[in-house]
Amino acid sequence: MTTRVLVLPLLAHVAWVTMLYVALTVVRAPSVWGIGLRADGSNPWSRYEPRISANLRNQFEWPVLFYTVSLLLLLEPTRIHPSQVWLAWVFVVGRVLHSGVQILTANIRLRGIVFTINFLAVLGMWGLLLT
Repeated sequence: MTTRVLVLPLLAHVAWVTMLYVALTVVRAPSVWGIGLRADGSNPWSRYEPRISANLRNQFEWPVLFYTVSLLLLLEPTRIHPSQVWLAWVFVVGRVLHSGVQILTANIRLRGIVFTINFLAVLGMWGLLLT
């Protein structure tokens, strides 16, 4: 199996984090640059700024273990199993869903369920690496 199949989910996560930074910049624009302020001077996106910011912090917590297992696999491409690639994609899709739930809702229970899927996907990648 080529390393490219495992690099693609890594790049997809990097692209997602980049989009979150762009979104954070956009929602901060009214407060920072005065662009898009309401007539009363308030930021129409102020409720989303702390949620996007918190989600960005989350992108550098559990994903560290995703990147670590992925890099270890990339160092030994013969150990890359199709299941690990599938789990990597489950992780990335789960991170996107997690962002949506965290940014757009206050549903902690759903966020926990989505996080658990991400958590188990990375544990699965580690488990396959160690077997």
